[in-house]
Amino acid sequence: MDYLSLIFGLAGLWYGTELTIRGAVTVASRLGVSDFIVGVAILSIGSDLPELAIAIDGAIINLLSGDASDVVVGTAIGSSLGQIGFVLGVAALMSYLTLPRSMIFQHGSVLLGSTLLLGIFGFDGAVSRTEGIALLVVYFIYFASLFGDRRKRADPDGDDGLIRNARAWLYLAAGLGIVGICAELTVSGAIAVAAALDISEAFVAVVIIGLGTSLPELSISVGAAIKKRARMSVGNLVGSNIFDTLVPVGAAAVISTLRFDGNLLRFDLPFLFFLTLAVLVFFLRKRGIQKGEAIIILALYGGYVLVKLSRAF
Repeated sequence: MDYLSLIFGLAGLWYGTELTIRGAVTVASRLGVSDFIVGVAILSIGSDLPELAIAIDGAIINLLSGDASDVVVGTAIGSSLGQIGFVLGVAALMSYLTLPRSMIFQHGSVLLGSTLLLGIFGFDGAVSRTEGIALLVVYFIYFASLFGDRRKRADPDGDDGLIRNARAWLYLAAGLGIVGICAELTVSGAIAVAAALDISEAFVAVVIIGLGTSLPELSISVGAAIKKRARMSVGNLVGSNIFDTLVPVGAAAVISTLRFDGNLLRFDLPFLFFLTLAVLVFFLRKRGIQKGEAIIILALYGGYVLVKLSRAF
């Protein structure tokens, strides 16, 4: 039953996210913004609703004298690793991913900085309410700068898949409702599975939930890459990783102080920083991510998962 709860929760998170994204993209397209901005600001937030919902639910569990800190922090880091390692690698196998150097420096520095900031705040073994607020403020400043710097506007009528505004808002409401319900199933299922298998909740969060909640990004980024919209594909992953390292942990810490597992701080977070740096170097030196670089990225992520498995069992 615990396994079914986890599987059903992840499936519900994916479906609810899909509904939410459909509505969000429609509204954003009406406003007219570039592919990269749609990816980094709109799609990334929509596809990261599962991580945020899990974090808030975990923080509420903490308030009720439980301890879901490992699930909250582990999911945020695991999702970021799944996106930058697995999803980006698969998307790059489908299409040549490129970005202008100015975008790489601008958004890449925020990517690395957000990971470093999370490590600094968690260095003492906990993320406090004040630190949680700081994480959220950093993200909101970054988000505001995106729209202050936009140059290219998208054609609001260029996508045959647009739906009517009223239906878009309905999708948004229904999607958010499904995500909220299924987040509870996912968190409780993960804790129960970890106990049944006698493995750490952090491992379940980083590998199983982290990869599971990356399914929306996989669908969006691979679809965009196949349609030759590389900037939307990369933008979705860049925005998702910045969001994941700042907002879920920040929001949860505002509700209840989070314990930061030492293994996550010593191994998982540094590996996320290293993998992100490697991806940025590929973008700069190779002028993009091609099949060769994609295989290297996937191999690095695969090696990380194997190490986690060997430690867990």
